[in-house]
Amino acid sequence: MSSSTLPPRSLLNATIEHLQRHAPFDRMERTHLEFLVERLTVSYYGKGEVILSPEHGVADKFHIIKQGVVQGEQNVTRTADERTWLELHEGECFPLGAIISKRAVTSIYRAGEDTFCYELAADDFLELMRISPAFQDFCTRRIASLLEQSKQIIQAQYAHSSTEQQSLNSPLETVIRREPITCTPETPIEQVLETMHRLGIGSMVITDGAARPLGIFTLHDVLSRVALQRRDLAEPISNVMTTRLTTLPPQAFAYEAALAMARHGFRHVLVTDNGRLTGVISEKDLFSLQRVGLRQLSTAIRQAMNLETLQQCARDIRQLIHNMLAQGVAAEQVTQFISTLNDLLTSRIIELECVAAGVDQGLFCSGQVCWIALGSEGRYEQTLNTDQDNGIIFTVPEGSTAEEMRQLLLPAAKRINLALEACGFPLCKGQIMASNPKWCLSLAEWKNTFAHWIDHGDPEALLNASIFFDFRPIFGAHALAEELREWLTRRVAGHSRFLHQMAENALRNRPPLGLVRDFVVDSRGERPNTLDLKINGITPFVDAARIYSLATGITHTNTAQRLRLAAPKLNVSSTEAEAWIDALYFIQFLRLHHQNEDLIEGKAMDNRIDPDQLNDLDRRILKEAFRQARKLQTRLALDYQL
Repeated sequence: MSSSTLPPRSLLNATIEHLQRHAPFDRMERTHLEFLVERLTVSYYGKGEVILSPEHGVADKFHIIKQGVVQGEQNVTRTADERTWLELHEGECFPLGAIISKRAVTSIYRAGEDTFCYELAADDFLELMRISPAFQDFCTRRIASLLEQSKQIIQAQYAHSSTEQQSLNSPLETVIRREPITCTPETPIEQVLETMHRLGIGSMVITDGAARPLGIFTLHDVLSRVALQRRDLAEPISNVMTTRLTTLPPQAFAYEAALAMARHGFRHVLVTDNGRLTGVISEKDLFSLQRVGLRQLSTAIRQAMNLETLQQCARDIRQLIHNMLAQGVAAEQVTQFISTLNDLLTSRIIELECVAAGVDQGLFCSGQVCWIALGSEGRYEQTLNTDQDNGIIFTVPEGSTAEEMRQLLLPAAKRINLALEACGFPLCKGQIMASNPKWCLSLAEWKNTFAHWIDHGDPEALLNASIFFDFRPIFGAHALAEELREWLTRRVAGHSRFLHQMAENALRNRPPLGLVRDFVVDSRGERPNTLDLKINGITPFVDAARIYSLATGITHTNTAQRLRLAAPKLNVSSTEAEAWIDALYFIQFLRLHHQNEDLIEGKAMDNRIDPDQLNDLDRRILKEAFRQARKLQTRLALDYQL
C-alpha cells in the first residue's frame, strides 16, 4: 500500500485524468476530484486473493479498480461454476451499499487476476458524498444515475437523426405516404366521387395509359366545378379536372414542394419519375413532416375506413416512437405508448374485419366476446419488433354450443390476424392466435385449460403459462377477461407446487454474464458473438415478476407494476425494486434503440446485439443490469428454496 501523504501535482493530475474516463468521476467537479485523489491509496491483490468478504466485518474502504478484474461470489447459487455472479473491471467501484449502510459486505470480492485498486477510507467516502452531488447521486441511485447519462447520449443521437428525417430537407420519395390513386379521363364524375369517399382521400389524379398525369381533381373542385355549376355526374372527369399541374422528381426536396404550393396556391404537388406518376404530396403531408402527434395519430386510427389507411397509421406509430426516443421519453412510457396505439389499431381492425366477414359487432359489444392480447402486448411491453399473440374468450348463448360459437368467430379471427400481419405484425410462428381453434375458447374452456396447466406443471404447461397468464382485454367484453383473471389469481394461490415449478423453470435462464469476457455470447447461429436482449435480458425480470404477482395476488400484467406492487408484500425495499426496474428498462431501451436502427437501415428487426459494439458506458450499464437480474433470481431461489 502506498503512503498516505499528498501526491505530487503531476501524479494528482494523471490520476484525475484516469478517473474521468469512468462514471461518476466524469461528472464531478474538479475540486471534489482533488479531494478524492488526495486521500486515495493504492493496493495490490494477487490473482485469487480475497479483497473483501463478510468475515472482514464492517466495510471500511471504498475500492475503485485501477487495473485488473474483481469477481463477486455468493454462496446461494446451486453449482460451483455459478459462484461468480458479478465481474468488475477498470473504473468500477465496490462496495457501495455496505459502506453507506455501515455493515459488512454480503459477497466475497476476489481478484480475478493481478489487480490494483484505488482505496478511500469510509469516513472520507461519506464526506465526499456530502460535498459532491454528482458522487452522491451515483452512490445512492447507481444504475439510475448511469441510465441518465446513457439516455442523454442516445437522445442526442436520435435528435440529430430525427431532425434529419423530419425536416423539409427530406427527399420527396421519403415523404410519399401511399401509392397514388388514379383514374382515366373517361371515368364518370360520380364514380370518382364514390372512390374518393370510400378511400377517404382528398384528390384523384387522372392519368393516361402510360401512367402520365393529365390532370387532378380535388375536394375543392367538388364545390367550385361540380356542385355550383350543377354538373351532370355522368360526365367524364376530364370535363372538370385541373390541367395546370405542378410536378417534381422523387429526388426533389420537401421544401421545393412547399415553395411551389406557396407560389401557385396549390395544395398538391405530383411526383413523377421520367414523366410517370409515382406519388402525390399534399399540404397536409408537409405539415406532418414536422411532427407525428399522438392525438392526431389516435384520431386517424379511430376514423380509418380501410386497411390501407391503417397500414399508414402503423408506419406513423413507428415514426412517433422514433420522435419519443429523440425527446428522451423513458422506455417504460415508450413501450406503453406502443402497446396503447397498437391496441387502438387492433380494435379498429376488428371493427372493420367483422363487418367484412359478416359477423355482428354486437357479439363483442353485448358482453359475449372479448379479444385478448397475450405475451408482451398483454404486459404493455411491446417494442418495434413484435409478432402476434392473441386469443378470444366468449360466452355460449342459450341453445348454442361452444363449437358453434367457435365456427362463427374463426373466419373473422382469421381476417383480423391477416390484417394485423399486413400492418406489420407477423403471424405467430407458434400459432398462438385467435384464428387457431385452440385459442378461441369459451370462458369455461379457458378455465379448464388453465386448470390443467396448473395441476400438471409439465414443461409445455410452464411454457404456456409464461405466455397466456399475461393476458389482458383489448376489445369487446372486458368483463370476461377480468373474470378469468380473478379466477386464475384464486386458483394459483392454492398451488404452491406450481409456483415452485415456475420458479425452477425461470432459473434455468441465467443472465449472460461471463468469467473470461464481460458477457456470454452465442458463438454459433446466423449472428455469432451476439446475445439476445429479450431472452437473456428481459425474460428473467418478466418471469420473476409473473411468479411474484401470482404468489401475492396481484392482477396487473405489466412487469414494472408487478415488481412495485409485490415488493412491500415480499419485504423488499422500494430502492431494491426500483433498481430491478431501472435495469429492466435499460435493456428495453437498448432493444428499442437497436430495432429502430434496423428499421432506419431497412434491416429485419431483431433483439440481438453485439456487446462489443456498445460504448463503454452502455457496456457498463448492461453489466449492471444483468447483475440486477441475477440479484432478482437469487431472491427467487431463496424464496422457493432452489
